[in-house]
Amino acid sequence: MKLIRFGSYKNEKPGVLDENGRRKDLSSLFVDWNYEFFMNDGLRKLADIDLSAFPDVPEQERWGACVARPGKIICIGLNYSDHAAESGMPVPPEPIVFQKGANTVVGPYDPVLIPRKSVKTDWEIELGIVIGKDVRYLENIEDAPAYIAGYCISHDVSEREFQLERGGQWTKGKSCDNFNPLGPYLVTADEIKDVNNLSMSLLVNGEVMQIGNTDTMIFDCNYLVHYLSQFMTLEAGDLISTGTPPGVGLGMKPPKYLQSGDVVELTIQGLGVQKQVCESA
Repeated sequence: MKLIRFGSYKNEKPGVLDENGRRKDLSSLFVDWNYEFFMNDGLRKLADIDLSAFPDVPEQERWGACVARPGKIICIGLNYSDHAAESGMPVPPEPIVFQKGANTVVGPYDPVLIPRKSVKTDWEIELGIVIGKDVRYLENIEDAPAYIAGYCISHDVSEREFQLERGGQWTKGKSCDNFNPLGPYLVTADEIKDVNNLSMSLLVNGEVMQIGNTDTMIFDCNYLVHYLSQFMTLEAGDLISTGTPPGVGLGMKPPKYLQSGDVVELTIQGLGVQKQVCESA
């Protein structure tokens, strides 16, 4: 199942992408793909529905983020061995964990907003995990899949000067408006054969910047869900951004960053395509 949302910002409605690639409007049956939906066994109920009975979403309707605004966004730093090497940093012995503002989440085709006074806005393609039900102190890594609703593309846009040169922790460089395009759809976990072997790429103005595969993740998805649950309750609808492969602007020699007018395209195998045009905030 591929979950989508559509409509104007903050007024999105829930839908599903059917097997013919048509967006179906399910707002007559569900309120949203949110905490209550996931916690109340919504995915099982959704699987029993005849999608042909529901209307198509008009083609011109905006694509929203594939899930409602999450309670929290948890990000993992330096989680690809080749990205750690690119950054000249050792492989971390434990996941590097930080958070970004939940209001950064926007649609997959919404603009990336270059913050005022920014000169180092950077791209980061990431595999996103959406939590399917609350989990705390998970005992075994092998039990993690039961708590994963599905996977999506998560664009962890970053402002490197704000993040690394302005003191404090990373939040300032991660939480600017529109800094987390999400989607275009959430693919339920049962449809992904091997989440540890998904190719991924990011282009800027048609030029390939990032090429990677989830098989070089240091800490895989199940490990991350188990690990994070030891420190915090992961709630249904929460988003985990699992780290980025090599090719970020910061790692280039000389570094290269996004400017107004640049076009960014992202794809992960089986999870669709994102496309954003950069604009000045």
